[in-house]
Amino acid sequence: MTTEARTYPVVEYLVDVFGDWLKHRRELRELRELDDASFSQIASDLRISTNDLAALVRQGPHSADELPRLLTALGIDQEKLARTEPLVLRDMERVCSLCGHKRQCDHDLAAGTSSAHFHQYCLNAATIDALGEAAGRKPAS
Repeated sequence: MTTEARTYPVVEYLVDVFGDWLKHRRELRELRELDDASFSQIASDLRISTNDLAALVRQGPHSADELPRLLTALGIDQEKLARTEPLVLRDMERVCSLCGHKRQCDHDLAAGTSSAHFHQYCLNAATIDALGEAAGRKPAS
């Protein structure tokens, strides 16, 4: 007798989201348990301010998920950027993580209109333009 395995994608999705939330809560608790000196040392090691570190931790691990999608939409090779300009990419991830325009960015990415609109709200727009100019492309307007 064989048993048929049934999958429930919505339930699996909700379990994954809840698991991610629990993990994030644990990370926040661990962060709160650090003394100020340890927290400052971590921020210093990462070359960011303690305020930025606290904000990044609060945002969670998926806070910069839009950046790779935006770079792809704009024809920028993220893997090449990671090899040639790792600090630039890391700063772009930090900026993306702290961005307040996620909804607009997600909407434009889903609609395929990012290249026409990202200058209106993306705090990485100037960096993206500079990357395009360095690669010999005209900046988008």
